[in-house]
Amino acid sequence: MLDKVLGKLARQHDPNVLVGFDHADDAGVYQLTPEQALVQTVDFFTPIVDDPYTFGQIAASNSLSDVYAMGGRPLTALALVCFPDKADLEILERILAGGLAKMIEAGCTVIGGHSIRDEETKFGYSVTGLIHPQKIYTNQGAQPADSLILTKALGTGVISTAIKKGKAAAAWIDAAVRSMTTLNQRAAEVIAGQGGADACVRSPSEARVPADDQRSTAIDGFRVHALTDVTGFGLIGHLREIVLASNVSATISASKIPLLEGALDSIHAGHTPGGLKNNRDFAECVVEYAPEVPDDLRTVLYDPQTAGGLLISTADGPALTSALNHAGVPAVRIGEILPQTKPLISVTN
Repeated sequence: MLDKVLGKLARQHDPNVLVGFDHADDAGVYQLTPEQALVQTVDFFTPIVDDPYTFGQIAASNSLSDVYAMGGRPLTALALVCFPDKADLEILERILAGGLAKMIEAGCTVIGGHSIRDEETKFGYSVTGLIHPQKIYTNQGAQPADSLILTKALGTGVISTAIKKGKAAAAWIDAAVRSMTTLNQRAAEVIAGQGGADACVRSPSEARVPADDQRSTAIDGFRVHALTDVTGFGLIGHLREIVLASNVSATISASKIPLLEGALDSIHAGHTPGGLKNNRDFAECVVEYAPEVPDDLRTVLYDPQTAGGLLISTADGPALTSALNHAGVPAVRIGEILPQTKPLISVTN
């Protein structure tokens, strides 16, 4: 909705904007000096679990994720709160405490915020980070023969819907909460070469060259060509953004995609969120399935994720997957980038 409206407005031509809203990237980047830029993002939503403290943790993890997906380091955060006038303030205190715990874990300082009265509770953060102007990851730049790596299992959307309906098993809730409260910080550190090999990075100018002239600058390590996090648009929606921005196609194996316990059970029981249907209606037109791919696996590909994992396009699939696994990140190679063809995305079993 916001993309449609912003697209109709006059664009501001500021040369310091290295990444704006025109490429559907995870966050905006604004250059301050030749060696320093701001990376900025904002996200907030309604509760998806019953426990206020856990909800605060999830909201913080989700808000921080976009900064990690760009290659930035979170620095400060502003809390965004919508809260009922007559609700118990102890609930709000627990929400804020959960969020603060995750911000402290990330080394990100909460410096304030804004609240309004609302009949429905909503919570999240605007996060500002720092990034080197020549070390920005975007969703543009994927190259044929790249491996596609996913760092978290899918299923938080359908499981959260089951939770709201009171139909989620305890094991499902535990698995989903562990995933949603796990920061993408460790994965981002491995990709950036902190605690592992140095990563490939691309400058903003390289991010905008045509597909037939894509290139990357490796620094003794992983050649990462495109990076995003999987959130509200689901796996297919975010992969669609990568292939369109990069002028390539992709193939993924449904059977290799990691799923949270209870994800398929939730789908079988009909616990599908409205966002899943919207994602499928919007993006399925660019997807072709092998006949043997079952409908439940097709469905989960569109599941809107909260605090989802990173989706990485890299020329060093085996090495990067191994490094991530060694660091405790449950990364899996799920597919490959292809030269641009039709369909844009093919799904095999």
